[in-house]
Amino acid sequence: MKSERCSVEGAVDLYLFDFDKTLYQYDFRRRLPEFSRITGVSQYRLASSWWAAGYERRAESGEWPTADAYLEEFSRVTGSRLLSLDEWADARLTAMTRIDGSVAALRRATSIGTVSLLSNNPAPFAAALPRLAPDVCALVGDNRLISCELGVRKPSQLAYSRALDLYGARAQDTFFVDDSAENVRGALALGIHAHLFTTPADLDVAITTFTERTR
Repeated sequence: MKSERCSVEGAVDLYLFDFDKTLYQYDFRRRLPEFSRITGVSQYRLASSWWAAGYERRAESGEWPTADAYLEEFSRVTGSRLLSLDEWADARLTAMTRIDGSVAALRRATSIGTVSLLSNNPAPFAAALPRLAPDVCALVGDNRLISCELGVRKPSQLAYSRALDLYGARAQDTFFVDDSAENVRGALALGIHAHLFTTPADLDVAITTFTERTR
């Protein structure tokens, strides 16, 4: 987690944005072949030994809290050679496509409140994010809450409560957007205004509705 983070105590609203499939499209079917190519390990072995076996989910929860620790464990479990962070990032970039309207909504939110990412991802993602999405990092600055650093994944209410505590925000003054219905339900259960992402246009309407709410 970043150490320099804006507090929103007072009348300022907090806007929490998911990353994958909300700000950037993410297609694992494009990423896996690239991992196979650079490691020399079959797609089936990579997918079955790491992702299907639950290692990625454990990494997202902070079990391997640094990029180096993650990459070493990935190599051990899959039998691949040890990848560098740049190689890991290159493979992930093949699966990512910017959603222009969503990034525009994020930019709009910076003008009306405090913005932050709230994303389920492992340590290499947190370390490589300035390279993966420099446009997003330019907008959110140090406000990047990644599950591996929080120590808990969405939709656990603990993920949202930790985010609120870190920013000194109230649930009723917080807007959250995610492409996962389960994650949205988790935020709603805590009293956060949560929006299920479908299109950038609908996201823009949801932000407007939130800003015009009766306090």
